[in-house]
Amino acid sequence: MVFDTAGAAELFLLGRILFGGVLAFTGLNHFTNADQMVPYAEMKGLPAPAASVYASGGLLVFSGLLLVVGAYPVVAAGALATFLLASAVIMHDFWAVPADQRQDELTQFLKNVALAGGAFTLLTVAGTTWPYSVGIGLV
Repeated sequence: MVFDTAGAAELFLLGRILFGGVLAFTGLNHFTNADQMVPYAEMKGLPAPAASVYASGGLLVFSGLLLVVGAYPVVAAGALATFLLASAVIMHDFWAVPADQRQDELTQFLKNVALAGGAFTLLTVAGTTWPYSVGIGLV
């Protein structure tokens, strides 16, 4: 991918900052709101719910920041896409909840699917040189 169109490199950086920054912030919420998230994870049947909440928070923070700085984009985008799709299905199963919870779960499901789409989009260009990045990775 070539970023030779006027402003393309800057828009790509802005997109990375917004996407990765929001995911990193979301991950921080796993730590600051663990007292609310752990019982929810337990209710959804996750094994080791506290560990799951903290591990997912760490994944979101770390991978989000990696995308912002442009380091290991294949690992970061791939991990986020996988996590977001899995959590959409496991944690936000709108089809299996009572009617009064269905809309909230559907909204969260769709949010995770949309974010996974963004991660997959970044994954498609992860093997190219990213402007304004630290430029380290597996490829």
